[in-house]
Amino acid sequence: MAETMLKVDSLVKRFGGLVATDSLSLDVRAGEVHALIGPNGAGKTTLIAQLSGFLQPDSGRITFDGRDITLLPAAARVRLGLSRSFQITSVLRDFTALDNVALAEQARQGHSFRFWRSARADRSLRAPGRAALEEVGLAHRADDPAASLSHGEQRQLEVAMAMACDPRLLLLDEPMAGMGPEESARMVDLLRRLRGRRTMLLIEHDMDAVFALADRITVLVYGRAIATGTPAEIRANEAVRTAYLGEAESG
Repeated sequence: MAETMLKVDSLVKRFGGLVATDSLSLDVRAGEVHALIGPNGAGKTTLIAQLSGFLQPDSGRITFDGRDITLLPAAARVRLGLSRSFQITSVLRDFTALDNVALAEQARQGHSFRFWRSARADRSLRAPGRAALEEVGLAHRADDPAASLSHGEQRQLEVAMAMACDPRLLLLDEPMAGMGPEESARMVDLLRRLRGRRTMLLIEHDMDAVFALADRITVLVYGRAIATGTPAEIRANEAVRTAYLGEAESG
């Protein structure tokens, strides 16, 4: 069995009277694609925000590669090897695709955004940026403004930006959100190519994509993990079908 890269122990996050993360525990093994699924409001994005350092949990522990990172700032987590894409497209539309990736690499190195002009001339930033664009299939759009990219290409660009940080663990928050069937198929192909080379924690509502990509799946309902298992085990789990999966597959 592969070693555990990320471990979450009894994590709790409250917003007033709402318990968004309810004593949640899970682990992500090195090299796997681990999917998080669940209905809207299950707490998936809140969990990703805590794992990436954008939200602090009220209690519990997050361990990455044996190190307690529960209180570590987001930038420090990126330097350790955690990189996140967002549910809502977050590219800089007036910058080229390559500029966006170079800026992501610049941020990983701890430099201020106000020095973005140097990123356009710094080969140490642009060489890995071009490599990341090549990896996601956007090398031919490197010098095009991000605004000119299709929605699906912008989502691919976000993955390239995350890849430029040379992550050991990719946190992907609904990478197929808002995509049509053709764009979704291209994203599945991209993630399939990355599978085994990058450990991934994937939030996604597209069940076809989840079952095509995931090695293991954790199902969240009201901030609690009600099941974790292989795709076959999750499909056969009666509690999961009752709480979520049957409704998702028929909807």
